[in-house]
Amino acid sequence: MRDMAARVILKKGKEQSLLRFHPWVFSGAIQTIQGVPSEGDVVEVYTFDGQFLAAGHYESGSIAVRVLTFTREPIDASWWKQRIESAFQVRKLLGLTDCEETTCYRLVHGEGDNLSGLIVDVYGQTAVVQCHSVGMYRSRQEIARALTAVCTGLTAVYDKSSQTVPRNRNIAVQDGYLFGNVDNKENIVMENGHKFLVNWEEGQKTGFFIDQRFNRSLVERYAKGRHVLNTFCYTGGFSVCALAGGAKSVCSIDASESAVALAARNVTLNFGPDAPHETVAADAVEYLKTMDEKYDLVILDPPAFAKHHRITDQALQGYKRINARALSKMGSGSILFTFSCSQAISKEQFRTVVFTAAAIAGKRVRILHQLTQPTDHPINIYHPEGEYLKGLVLYVE
Repeated sequence: MRDMAARVILKKGKEQSLLRFHPWVFSGAIQTIQGVPSEGDVVEVYTFDGQFLAAGHYESGSIAVRVLTFTREPIDASWWKQRIESAFQVRKLLGLTDCEETTCYRLVHGEGDNLSGLIVDVYGQTAVVQCHSVGMYRSRQEIARALTAVCTGLTAVYDKSSQTVPRNRNIAVQDGYLFGNVDNKENIVMENGHKFLVNWEEGQKTGFFIDQRFNRSLVERYAKGRHVLNTFCYTGGFSVCALAGGAKSVCSIDASESAVALAARNVTLNFGPDAPHETVAADAVEYLKTMDEKYDLVILDPPAFAKHHRITDQALQGYKRINARALSKMGSGSILFTFSCSQAISKEQFRTVVFTAAAIAGKRVRILHQLTQPTDHPINIYHPEGEYLKGLVLYVE
């Protein structure tokens, strides 16, 4: 941390969230700023009467400061290494750092690892970094050095922040390797013993939706003898697991032709060309209107319908619509896996809207499981917003 860091002074009474270790300072809580911080600078945060509270990255959005530390300490190379080491030790405890059956996992999960604005996913010997703040992007070289120092088996670190750093911040963001290089754009990783092609340079997110690992295993457990419909399939992760579980047939649907092609390739990679699998490139929401009533295991895993709270109502209507359409076509004994990855939608809101959809469809359902993100996506107890993935497994009576 610089000796002359700018100071953010909070309005009287606005320090309570920081005293409870919440890692965000909202712009509306600020009384004044002493100094002229640039976007991404480390600033110090003080109470109205001059008590030090925290230090973090400054930005000009509604989240004005993303807290890095609640202690007055230098944010230097040893600090970055210590934070990455702490995250690594948690993944080691989870059995993910040296596992032959699963070679992809999340190493850093933002606030859940006390690194607000930073995501790091590991694919074999490559770490893929996504910065969600200018401060983290400006620190990407320090992050890469810490990653290679802690994770000694890494041969490459790829920065994929062009789609995640806030726009209109007067900073040019370009994806590229921070350390090493990988010649192949597509690489094979393992998840629970299944093979998947991952393209972190051109694929969505960091290349694969790691956060559904546990839930894909649950689909595998229920799939035997069933006809499975996997909507919003992307790489076909749920489809591969359904086939591994003994599904009679699987249909993978996505609006993206490249996504369904990748799903088909992942199925072939695991089961050969004769697996009982078909793909459909179509709008899943529209497809559900006329879906075949043979499907007795349906997976609804749409992209986030609400990126922020301003469109929560619109998102809830979207979740209600797709769940009602699916349930209306599902017979007795069917199973629905339904998810929301919208941080702005609470667990209670999601459950209520799904039950409303069941009532609209005229179906009686039971909850078999209430699902969330896996353990390598930890939730900071002081930051409940980090619990973004919600899921229900419903049994249709």
